Amino acid sequence: MPMEGLNNLRVRQFNKQVLMTLLYREKNTSKSTLSRLSHLSIPAISKILDDLQNDGLITHNPVNLHSRGLGGGSYQVATDDSTILCMNITPYRIESILVNRLILPLSGYQLTDIAVKTPEAMLAQIEACFHQYRKKFPGLKIRLALAIHGQVNPTTGVSQRMPQAPWTGEIEIKYLLEEKLQTEILMDNDCIMLALAEKWQHANDQHDFCVINVDYGIGSSFVINQQIYRGSLFGSGQLGHTIVDPQGSRCACGRYGCLETLASLSALKKKARQLIVAENPLQPPRTPGTQELIDRFHQGDAALCAQVMEGARALGLSLYNFLNILNINRIYLYGRSCGFGDVWLNAVRAQSGLNPFDRTDHVKTQATHIAPGTLSREQQIMGIGYLYVEKALEGMAG
Repeated sequence: MPMEGLNNLRVRQFNKQVLMTLLYREKNTSKSTLSRLSHLSIPAISKILDDLQNDGLITHNPVNLHSRGLGGGSYQVATDDSTILCMNITPYRIESILVNRLILPLSGYQLTDIAVKTPEAMLAQIEACFHQYRKKFPGLKIRLALAIHGQVNPTTGVSQRMPQAPWTGEIEIKYLLEEKLQTEILMDNDCIMLALAEKWQHANDQHDFCVINVDYGIGSSFVINQQIYRGSLFGSGQLGHTIVDPQGSRCACGRYGCLETLASLSALKKKARQLIVAENPLQPPRTPGTQELIDRFHQGDAALCAQVMEGARALGLSLYNFLNILNINRIYLYGRSCGFGDVWLNAVRAQSGLNPFDRTDHVKTQATHIAPGTLSREQQIMGIGYLYVEKALEGMAG
């Protein structure tokens, strides 16, 4: 396909999109701040803001945000009675929070424990949660933004594989629930949720980065040139299924030696179960919970510590290879495995901190940033709501 030039109309549309992006990020800001962040002149900003206001996309408040400097008031994205119910869904829990169009919370964070055995039961739980919010917030139009654990096709709205579920088939979540609830639904997987949360709510993320969720499994999501990279088959981010030991254990995906077989919580729990059986052969076998696993690690259980540290080194090695391939050197870690603390984190860093293209031949802490993410769980769940923001911005591109 030949490259296309930008005529004046397309330049204007692009600049409108830039300002709307800044307004969604800043929430409420002045003309001078928009000028500084966009590198556009005040006259150009004024014209675009007038157009956006005439289109009903933004509102203007004549009251200045600051007592110093020139007047002009402030601007924000126009809101109405439409809201977004952000939900993160696994077969064992639903986390939810209601937000407005600016992705600002209208409700508190809610955690609902569930135990579903069939897709139909899970859909019924989502439906019940939706009606609970509709009853609590009458008169508001509620759309759904769903983060689903596992592989998801965001275009068709199909959950293709949910690793923790007792079923194996696909679920047409979007089709089934939109018809039943008579509302719009956008959805993606839980790692995309974390990437969106970092992209839109973390002030320093104006660059390429990756989020990695080290929990039951190990998933990741990349933001490159400020865009979520999903891959042509929406399978990008399968860090947990990179092979680190070809002679290793069989993974749930069918291959052997995947990173998940060494470093995920599910793998560590299986190994801890084996250790418990070896220590207490006369007791009924049991699998420890996540908090017990973390507590035993901090208490210095030697055998368990060895397993956890082996997993941390494998994770660090995978990150090292990933850093060399894509040259993304800002990594944010999420998930319950972060509870293993600094010893675990330093083991991850030790494998991935050295950049072979760093001519100084030593680790520069500013060159590669690997650290736990700082967003609260509420902010993480709100991340999935930015699917609607990105859809609105894409619509402006014409």
